[in-house]
Amino acid sequence: MRDDATLSRLLAGIASGDEQALKSLYDLTAPKLYGLILRIQRDRSAAEDVLQDVFVRVWQAAGSYDPASGRPLAWLCAIARNRAIDVVRRKGEVQGPVTEDGEDWVERLADPHDSEGAILGRDALKACLGRLEAAQRDCVVLAYCEGYSREELASRYDKPVNTIKTWLHRGLATLRGCLETAA
Repeated sequence: MRDDATLSRLLAGIASGDEQALKSLYDLTAPKLYGLILRIQRDRSAAEDVLQDVFVRVWQAAGSYDPASGRPLAWLCAIARNRAIDVVRRKGEVQGPVTEDGEDWVERLADPHDSEGAILGRDALKACLGRLEAAQRDCVVLAYCEGYSREELASRYDKPVNTIKTWLHRGLATLRGCLETAA
C-alpha cells in the first residue's frame, strides 16, 4: 500500500501538478506524518496546521525529490519533522539545552540523510525527553550527548553529586520506559 514505488510515482505526479496524486499521497501518509508531528508539537490544533503546511510544501517541492537520494517516506518525514521543529522554535518552547556554541541539541541529533527509522527513533527520543523535568532533561542530554561528568553537572546546577546521580538514574529509567512504549 505505502511502498516506495507508489510514493515515488505520486510525488512525480505532484511535481507535474496532479492534484489527485496529492490527495492520494495525503490519504496514504497523513496519519503517519501527523503522528510524527504530534510527538514534536504536542498541541493537536497546531499539529494539524503543521500537517497542512507540510502538504503545501510537498506540493511546492515535489519536483526536488530525488529517488536516488533516499526513500520517499523518509523525505516526507524530514519535511514534517523540520516544519514541526520550526513551529516549536517560533513559539520559543525550549526542548533541551543549547550548547555553548549556540547549537540546539536537536540539531546535533539531526542528519538529513538518516533513514526513516532513524528519523522516527530520534523523534521518539525527543518526545520522551520532553516528558522529563527541564533540569533533569538537560542533565541527561549534557551527560550523554556532551560528555559532562556528574561533578561538572553538580557544579553547573549547584546540586550535590548524589542529586545529579539520582536525576540521571531516574531520567534514564523514564526514557527507557517511554522508548519501549514507543517501539
